Amino acid sequence: MADRPLQGVGILVTRPRTQATELVNAIEQQGGRAYCFPVMEIAPFDDNVVHQQAAELQKPDVVIFISRNAVEHGIQYTHGGKIAVIGPATANAVVAAGRVVDIQPASGFDSEHLLAEASLQDVAGKVVRIIRGTSGRELLAEALTERGATVEYLSVYERRLPEVGPESLADLEARWRQGEINAVTVMSVQSLNNLARILPAWCAEQLASTVLVTPAGRVLKEALDRYPASRPILAPGPGADEMVQAIIAIQSTDSGIAP
Repeated sequence: MADRPLQGVGILVTRPRTQATELVNAIEQQGGRAYCFPVMEIAPFDDNVVHQQAAELQKPDVVIFISRNAVEHGIQYTHGGKIAVIGPATANAVVAAGRVVDIQPASGFDSEHLLAEASLQDVAGKVVRIIRGTSGRELLAEALTERGATVEYLSVYERRLPEVGPESLADLEARWRQGEINAVTVMSVQSLNNLARILPAWCAEQLASTVLVTPAGRVLKEALDRYPASRPILAPGPGADEMVQAIIAIQSTDSGIAP
């Protein structure tokens, strides 16, 4: 048991299917059961459309990538600007694409921590391009505009609510009723909202008492506001190992996760 601390623990992984493998493998390596249940789909926009939109923007001094999805679908639109990223996963995607990260939060992995970086304090007169999916937080743009920058968005993908068939929902509910779902991983507020929308009614009710593991402080707050009696856990980071270590930590306490 000591070398497989998640033995008997069932964990719902809600990341997009193409991005869930690392976390699923990390859970299984520790003896846990990982159930892949994507609550978001990433759909890139047509390259020709994005290229045309990018051509209409000003040449950027700084290009901010909001996520690794933004890097995957938008690295070709940096156009010479310094590259800034939200966190380590996005930084790794930039490096994997053969580029160099110029600005990255020394700690944390959100807009607030990126805005605290010295390189983004004096941006008056500079053009900042934010590459992202459709919608999202406006904090970066608002703060940088207040500092005198010209901020332009380039959306390269959209986040969709996936279609989940009745058989998949019935299977998930059956597993949950049998005690096989002991914790849920959620990476963003949008993922939490999507999860609550997709789940069968009985499963959605169980979120109020199921351990929720997230690397994002905003998700933690949202979970507590929505489910005051819930047990959200803040992981030290969004990486697979960091998420798993947070689950192991709570499983090793007296309350634990699974019987």
